[in-house]
Amino acid sequence: MAALLLFVFLFGLLLIGVPIAVALGLSTTAILLLFTDQPTLVIAQQMFTSLDKFVLMAIPLFVLAGNFLSRGGAAKRIIAFARSLVGHLPGGLPMSAIFACVIFAAVSGSSPATVAAIGSIMMGAIKEDGYSDAFSIGSIVCSGSLGILIPPSIILIVYGVTVDQSIGKLFMAGVVPGVFLGLGLMLVTYVAAVKSGFKKRQRAAFKEIWTTFKDAIWGLLVIIIIIGGIYGGLFTPTEAAAVSAVYGFFVAMFIYKDLRWKEIPEVIKASATTAAMIMFIIANAMVFAYLLTIQQIPQHLSAWIIGLHLNKYLFLVFINLLLLLAGNFMEPSSLIMIIIPLIFPVATALGIDPIHLGVIVTVNMEIGMLTPPVGLNLFVASGISGQSLGNVVKASVPWFFALLVGLIILTYTPAISLWLPHLMYGQ
Repeated sequence: MAALLLFVFLFGLLLIGVPIAVALGLSTTAILLLFTDQPTLVIAQQMFTSLDKFVLMAIPLFVLAGNFLSRGGAAKRIIAFARSLVGHLPGGLPMSAIFACVIFAAVSGSSPATVAAIGSIMMGAIKEDGYSDAFSIGSIVCSGSLGILIPPSIILIVYGVTVDQSIGKLFMAGVVPGVFLGLGLMLVTYVAAVKSGFKKRQRAAFKEIWTTFKDAIWGLLVIIIIIGGIYGGLFTPTEAAAVSAVYGFFVAMFIYKDLRWKEIPEVIKASATTAAMIMFIIANAMVFAYLLTIQQIPQHLSAWIIGLHLNKYLFLVFINLLLLLAGNFMEPSSLIMIIIPLIFPVATALGIDPIHLGVIVTVNMEIGMLTPPVGLNLFVASGISGQSLGNVVKASVPWFFALLVGLIILTYTPAISLWLPHLMYGQ
């Protein structure tokens, strides 16, 4: 009865427009007061202890680093470099936007930030080059979602904290799948451009490629600093976040010189707002998870799923369908904090690698960023392009299905996700 009312309260509050963090907190508090003898003090205690984790410091620092670099001109330099490499192919300009999104995702760690940074520069340019809205909007909306998979990924940090897994291994696991999905999106773009009659153009000269690379190298180096530093044992993921924030500030202010001193308070304020929102969701979600635990809901759900006698492969189908459905209505961080504690025990019991599961979950969250009513990337793209939400959804369809195919391949080919973590950390 308590479990049923908990979810009725939660989804009832969400349906009337209550923010997810507040809905989690209110529904949990109501059930604790009505059906348990737990003191109300436990709510504050759980919220505090849930945030008292060293690894969570990485979230605001990665957000700050991404904002410094996006405001500091790294995005336009990365676009120029990407265009010099693939701009001559049919569909070259949208392909260069996808390539730039893959690279910038590794700088910002944020899906909406990637769409905003690349889309604000490239959408108009792609249309002016004769491409349709589908190419100018759909390719960037979908490739921008890679921002939550390619490290540094805030979603992978949330997942790692939730199920107590190595953030370093999760970061490494996101690299190859992120590149794989990016290549898939570029392939769809190439095929669509060929069918639309676009021809191959003159390849950029080596001098142009070298010049744009040198101009973009300071933005690209943050990827090497983060991944190389973690793998080389120079610092932890949290320390890497601090280093990347300082590096982002230095590059934007003193190398690219696109950021002015008077703009820094605005950058810090925007970063603090984003980080506070994420932290507030995590705190309330952990209280929610605490209530699930004392009511033994994960144990009952695990027993029910085991009673269905699903094998590992059917269970993975179940996970994907559940996450795709829930991703239509919930923000990724809160969804992970609610759903993953329920399915994680069953997944590990069936022999699914926790790191591989993290990649599957994150790709599902990517797709959730592209589905209404809570698909944040859609709203960002709508604002940038001036198109209605419906038109943005229609423009995204070919690339959206490419991500779905990629999800299926990644789900049943764990080696794609686990090869790099195993190479760097051993079995």
